Amino acid sequence: MSTTPAGSAHTNLPQTGPSAFDDHHPPQRELLDDCVHCGFCLPTCPTYQLWGEEMDSPRGRIYLMDLAEKGEIGLEGPLQEHVDACLGCMACVTACPSGVQYDKLLESVRPQLERNVERSRADRLFREAIFALFPYKRRLRAAALPGALYQKLPFLRTLTGKLPERFATELSARLAALESLLPPVTVREAFARLPEHTPAVGPKRGTVALLSGCVQDVFFHRVNEATVRVFSAEGFDVVVPRDQQCCGALELHAGREDPALARAKRTIATFADLGVDHVIANVAGCGSSMKDYGHLLADDPEWGPRAKAFSDSVKDVSEVLAAAGPVAPRSPVRARVAYHDACHLGHAQGVREQPRAVLRSIPELELVDIPDAALCCGSAGIYNMINPEPADELGRRKADNVRSVHPEIVVTANPGCLLQIGKHLGGDLPLLHPVQLLDASIRNVPVPES
Repeated sequence: MSTTPAGSAHTNLPQTGPSAFDDHHPPQRELLDDCVHCGFCLPTCPTYQLWGEEMDSPRGRIYLMDLAEKGEIGLEGPLQEHVDACLGCMACVTACPSGVQYDKLLESVRPQLERNVERSRADRLFREAIFALFPYKRRLRAAALPGALYQKLPFLRTLTGKLPERFATELSARLAALESLLPPVTVREAFARLPEHTPAVGPKRGTVALLSGCVQDVFFHRVNEATVRVFSAEGFDVVVPRDQQCCGALELHAGREDPALARAKRTIATFADLGVDHVIANVAGCGSSMKDYGHLLADDPEWGPRAKAFSDSVKDVSEVLAAAGPVAPRSPVRARVAYHDACHLGHAQGVREQPRAVLRSIPELELVDIPDAALCCGSAGIYNMINPEPADELGRRKADNVRSVHPEIVVTANPGCLLQIGKHLGGDLPLLHPVQLLDASIRNVPVPES
């Protein structure tokens, strides 16, 4: 496949054949035409930085989308290959001076590939296994006990290296990646429950409803507990609907449109009549997806208006805390803290200053930024499980950049980033969600280890 020269005007060429995309939300011609191939996206694109391949840059992928839309290439082959290699980090959206909506283009193309391109049996089964487990809290809790045993009994780990030979390459590499990303599993945390209602401490300033999440609630329940305590201490009633389920973020980012939209509708219905000021998310990927429901369901006459109203109510925890300002007394945290911008918080939501403002409200905390902050850590939803080699390279780069600023604590607002960076730091430093540091400061207790 030849590459288009930088700055070429290929989008002005006439249509040469029927589009390779089906009629359900194909990439829009006007969005494809927005890209002028200037190259400002190249320094921020993780895969272009890894490989220096034009088709693994945002403008290269847009070129392939353009060719498929004009019927010059099919969906199989280069388009699928290079779109599958994309992390969906949206750093290019931040960097683009022309306002190219690569996020909307990727969001339209990935479902096209999932519907119309047949994957290998091993790839299909692995992806189906991921989505049969991770969006379901009950299944994750059921997996917590064997997961804890797996971590405590090293001989079990050798079993992943004794797979049938036909699975020895692709599948075993993915299973090894999955194993290396397992968070420390405690059965107590996995089966803990948040109270449905926690009252504000002192004068009430508002009411929020918390999305507790799937992986977040089972494996990072301590972050949810800290979130509830912080908002209560800051004068908010906190509602946690008992019947909430997965918000659909993982499936949405992977192009599994139908199940993702079904989960979106269920989430909207769950939070619709609670009478809260905001629905808050402490997971960057979940918050990004929920803020996008209004766009995703815009052409649905029943759900469109409800989705827009819901999306308008969604805030990251740091947005609400920064806007409200602190009222709970803080005790000092004497530590040098490196903050990592999760891609779906910084790039997708544009939330960068608020988490830093919240952290700076903690006395004596020294906050430092990480070099190449815009470059993804390699987590990216399920990316580090299905593309382990490039994810590992990006993880090592991020870990090296973290070490370069000599922090005592690393914080980031996404569980995938916590796991990915922790894997490549090798347990050298505590990794926390920002709300955990704030919780420790408000309660005047030692900073947690994780």
